[in-house]
Amino acid sequence: MKTSEMDNNKSETSQWYVMRVSYGRAEKANDMLMSKGIETFLPLHTIYKVINGKRTKRRVPLLPNFLFVHTTLQIIETLLKSVPTLSFITFYFNHFETNDNGKNPPLVVPKREMDNFIKLTDIDDEHIRVVDESQLRYCKGDIVRVTDGAFCGIVGKVAKITGQQRVVVEIPGLCNIATAYIPKAFLEVISK
Repeated sequence: MKTSEMDNNKSETSQWYVMRVSYGRAEKANDMLMSKGIETFLPLHTIYKVINGKRTKRRVPLLPNFLFVHTTLQIIETLLKSVPTLSFITFYFNHFETNDNGKNPPLVVPKREMDNFIKLTDIDDEHIRVVDESQLRYCKGDIVRVTDGAFCGIVGKVAKITGQQRVVVEIPGLCNIATAYIPKAFLEVISK
């Protein structure tokens, strides 16, 4: 990218874009984009595997085919078009909206939701999980903040999942992520 293009793009606001990565190469895409100076976020979660009779802990991608990038639309479009080795990275589109051309725009995650999502997925807990909409039974639909414990500060909706009370963080148009069990005493209602 030319310097004059970079200068013109500084006035455009950086946003969190959801990128789709083929064949589970999210870690490779993350490293490649970071080496190009792009701010990225690869959500990880903890899993335990038994290997040779020994229980081992690993952090693996929570959403294996997705990567979040914080940049301008112009910068990421130019980068993806000009670097052939990044051909396995594409935009994930917002299927609930259309732009002036009648096409779906790239999915953008608002900063507040992204900060909450990053905070949740940075917690090293094996019980954090992606949940399907059909698995959710929202208690009252109240928006709550966790006030104590490992998930302190997380904001979401209270839901019963497999009989346990959890807080669900939604990335609109993409997924729902649930915390581990949260006691009622650790929840503060912030809006109805």
